[in-house]
Amino acid sequence: MPPDPSDLALLDAVQRQTLRYFWDFAHPACGLARERSNAPFDYGLEAVATGGTGFGVLAIITGTERGWITREAAAARLLQVVRFLWDADAYHGVFPHFLNGDTGKTVRFMRKDDGGDIVETSFLMAGLLCARQYFDRDDPTEADLRRRIEWLWNDVEWRWHTKDGTEDVLYWHWSPNNGWSMNHPIRGWNECLITYVLAASSPRYAIAPEVYHRGWAGGPVFRNGKTFYGVELPLGPDLGGPLFFAHYSFLFLDPRGLRDRYADYWQQNVAHALINHRYCVENPKGWQGYGPDCWGLTASDNPEGYHAHAHAPGPKDDRGVISPTAAIASLPYVPELSLKALRHFHGPMRDRLWGEYGFRDAFDETLGWYADSYLAIDQGPIVAMIENHRSGLLWRLFMSCPEVRAGLDRLGFEAGAGEAAA
Repeated sequence: MPPDPSDLALLDAVQRQTLRYFWDFAHPACGLARERSNAPFDYGLEAVATGGTGFGVLAIITGTERGWITREAAAARLLQVVRFLWDADAYHGVFPHFLNGDTGKTVRFMRKDDGGDIVETSFLMAGLLCARQYFDRDDPTEADLRRRIEWLWNDVEWRWHTKDGTEDVLYWHWSPNNGWSMNHPIRGWNECLITYVLAASSPRYAIAPEVYHRGWAGGPVFRNGKTFYGVELPLGPDLGGPLFFAHYSFLFLDPRGLRDRYADYWQQNVAHALINHRYCVENPKGWQGYGPDCWGLTASDNPEGYHAHAHAPGPKDDRGVISPTAAIASLPYVPELSLKALRHFHGPMRDRLWGEYGFRDAFDETLGWYADSYLAIDQGPIVAMIENHRSGLLWRLFMSCPEVRAGLDRLGFEAGAGEAAA
């Protein structure tokens, strides 16, 4: 069935408005994405997010392809970004979570998290690799952009984050001041599949396949195989965890036909989205507003701060907060359910949720609370996953990287692609 013209107009409006977060609200000195639109207690609008910038690169590519910004302006903005990154703080080629957008100096995320963040760097590098593939013309600006992306990509010492090759797992953080004291091994299932794929794809500093199989796939909550709400969940915690697990890595990695010895990743992400939706429809905690057209639990702001909301026991729990990015960025997986939520957010809830950079971050109807904030890591998936649903553009760009194909082969993946849904 051909897509409804009114739905296409709505998708256009949402993508274009949300793009403004990364185009109009980018840090003026460097072009990187600000972490958030409101200043938290320990840093201000000078803080730019490396991972959020990777998501923003995808938004800029989307805006270019759809004609909302010119190709020349987009290439110039991204060249500004990579020139800044070349001079900014990095640790064995790995960028920190936050940088000062004026100076390029590290803004610590936590007291001991004041060095390299391999996960945020992977989101950044994946976005830049997509830009390298997209801006392919024989043009001085585009050629300079590609060359500088190559420099940054080739400099990331992924293997260093296995404690310099001594362990079969990647570690999230390293700091010249605190070493490995954050002590956070990256084990699945969560948002970090892209980190392992890029670490296996590096031309200079690739990890051994055993790091993926023993480290990532050796986590205590990696395999699942249980059924929830009539849906079998191959991987991850019971009930799936926050929905960003199905989004962040798959802004880039095309899950259609992507499988390895552990899972079919399209099946995994569809199952996760369906379970999330069915939990919200059942609404076991009786929160106001939850229902078939109002669903989506993921990490976002809430009345107390920021939380990884999920329909699971323990620290990632359901607190009555719906995050528009959760349902909207699930559009490739459950298009009818996501479109119903999108129409609800943009229709009956528009006056409370819609603003200058698209949908505000989250809301809690039980408390009558509606965020006034926008976050880079929540706005980016909205633009990117709508585009992947509509055209598959960003999936094609990332999967066209020869290094990525080689890395997937090293890890034992089969990769294929279907047609975009609309």
